[in-house]
Amino acid sequence: MDIFEAINKRYSCRAYQDKPVEAEKIYQILEAARLAPSAKNLQDWRFVVVTDAALRQRLCVAANNQPFVGQAPVVIVACCVVDHIMRCGQAIGPIDVAIALEHIALEATALGLGTCWIGSFFPEQVRPILGIPSSVAIIELMTLGYPAIPQGPRKREPLDSIACYNQWKF
Repeated sequence: MDIFEAINKRYSCRAYQDKPVEAEKIYQILEAARLAPSAKNLQDWRFVVVTDAALRQRLCVAANNQPFVGQAPVVIVACCVVDHIMRCGQAIGPIDVAIALEHIALEATALGLGTCWIGSFFPEQVRPILGIPSSVAIIELMTLGYPAIPQGPRKREPLDSIACYNQWKF
């Protein structure tokens, strides 16, 4: 699968088969994240890969009781270990982690897996479940597994409504 096909097929999967993800695929997905770019090449992301069913159920509660979080065979908890602000005023943690997570999502899609970004969660509930220190920012959760339901077409804005050239023309 080429990169554009993976981009086109990637979607927010919220229903997973009761089938474990092979260790080799998890490794390949994490390798895709490791190769992501980061500000100042700090490589500030850290990932806790949760495959234990009991821990996933606890994460489900911490993720605003979204059932599919506990159903997914893998939950990746994406963290940042650097508290740095770029010259443009943006914190690098959420940006670097987002880039790495999208690498994960695209590689997972290429491997026939589904993912879903989870922003509706309570970091202070996740922290004790996984023993994450208070000095580490928990940025995002991502579910991972084999989709149970095929994805239909997604609604997207037309290109001319999101991009212009040389000057703001919206």
